[in-house]
Amino acid sequence: MSDQPEGPRQLPLVLAEPRGRKKPPRHLADLTPGERKDLLVEMGLPGFRAKQVATHYFSRLVDDPEQMTDLPAAQRGELVEALLPHLMTPLRVLEADKGTTRKTLWKLFDGALVESVLMRYPNRTTMCVSSQAGCGMACPFCATGQGGLQRNMSTAEIVEQVLAGARSLERGEVPGGEGRVNNVVFMGMGEPLANYKAVVGAVRRLTEPAPDGYGMSARGITVSTVGLVPRIKQLADEGIPVTLALSLHAPDDELRNELVPINTRFSVAETVDAAFEYFQKTKRRVSIEYAMMRGINDQAWRADLLGDVLNERGHGWVHVNLIPLNEVPGSQYTRSFDKDTDEFVRRLEAKGVSTTIRDTRGDEIDAACGQLAATE
Repeated sequence: MSDQPEGPRQLPLVLAEPRGRKKPPRHLADLTPGERKDLLVEMGLPGFRAKQVATHYFSRLVDDPEQMTDLPAAQRGELVEALLPHLMTPLRVLEADKGTTRKTLWKLFDGALVESVLMRYPNRTTMCVSSQAGCGMACPFCATGQGGLQRNMSTAEIVEQVLAGARSLERGEVPGGEGRVNNVVFMGMGEPLANYKAVVGAVRRLTEPAPDGYGMSARGITVSTVGLVPRIKQLADEGIPVTLALSLHAPDDELRNELVPINTRFSVAETVDAAFEYFQKTKRRVSIEYAMMRGINDQAWRADLLGDVLNERGHGWVHVNLIPLNEVPGSQYTRSFDKDTDEFVRRLEAKGVSTTIRDTRGDEIDAACGQLAATE
């Protein structure tokens, strides 16, 4: 690592999107219930129809206007066009684990590509969603980070990934019978807290009671971040008890500066302090994400240091999630040996830190977000 010609890139807190880019179509999920009603009134349509359209979208999971028979035929097209514009088109769907893991490559209205993954377990279904097309955080081991940031996604584009998964369950397209999306993880393409407003908007739409929203529990939502400290603090004050997942990947500044360039703005100490403050305010245990890279960050002494860094703030406030690295073709970063990962677990548990190794579902379909889009 030390022979790299340049030092780590210093990144701005919010990366600007290219100018002149068209915005995604305004959609029901971008608006509060009151804003939906106002929009229809402005168009000369009855405001109460907004709740009917929301019921179709969030509760009945209907996307075919012909099935919205409680809307008057004369106004149906106008209502659907106003509140349910087409947002994204599936380009490819790949399946693994006997169809219970489904990865979808989506084409957005402007040609940008994003990915989402549905993972069905015996007792729950999780959707992993993207929040940006591309990513500006430039982590060198990440497929998405290599392509740079194209643009932020809208609230509705984020929500639609979840609702598309919900519809596939409703229609019996996923083995296991009808079901419901119980968990949403913002661990797809992009840095969620760099698209803060849209991500928080999506969380609110997903947790608002039906029919105004999807009606899921905020405790079933995990928001991941590489460590945008001011945004972590802002999220703690939103009053939504989502789980915070901090992608740490190294316990020391020297290595983390290289693996997670935003660390040059916010050090390990500042970042972990912000995560601990999140725990104190929300009483929600924080998840520490740590991608295991062979010979890079998987040494036993780093496990000891990670345990010490976390325990300095207290005990029982975090859970460490070790992630077997999804390898990017041609990258110098490779997955740790199982024996080294097992020793890492042993060292952390010896320090009283709750630790698990993430399930590697969907390996054969490049289920690490960004890999499929990169091949396209």
